[in-house]
Amino acid sequence: MDAPLRVAPGLVIPADELRERFDTTGGPGGQHANRSATRAELTFDLAASPSLPEALKGRLLERLGSRAPGGVVRVVVDDSRSQWRNRQTARRRLAEILAGAMRTPRRRRPTRPSAGSVLRRLADKRHRSEVRRRRRPPDPGGE
Repeated sequence: MDAPLRVAPGLVIPADELRERFDTTGGPGGQHANRSATRAELTFDLAASPSLPEALKGRLLERLGSRAPGGVVRVVVDDSRSQWRNRQTARRRLAEILAGAMRTPRRRRPTRPSAGSVLRRLADKRHRSEVRRRRRPPDPGGE
């Protein structure tokens, strides 16, 4: 496909950096599945991409981790009987993966437990302690 991949505003991956491969899909489907190359595999060499800034490239590689072995992101789609549809789905999924890795997670604001939740927790602890105490054999020395 000769169209660039739009990942996010301001980030476009040129078409020549994407590698597409097509193959026959496995599983049921009879002659169509055996003879039609509808399975789409889309790869993007993130580590060697000249179109990404180094800071962004490092963050993407760190965030994607095992999703990008060797710095290469790979998406395989064989959902449809149509090669064109599988190709479009693969491009969309790659864009979603990269856009998701670009997002910085919101920082967690520390909060305190409510007074009611603290009381419930302590009451539950007392109850569990009492249940366990009752399970013990009686003390032979007496109380």
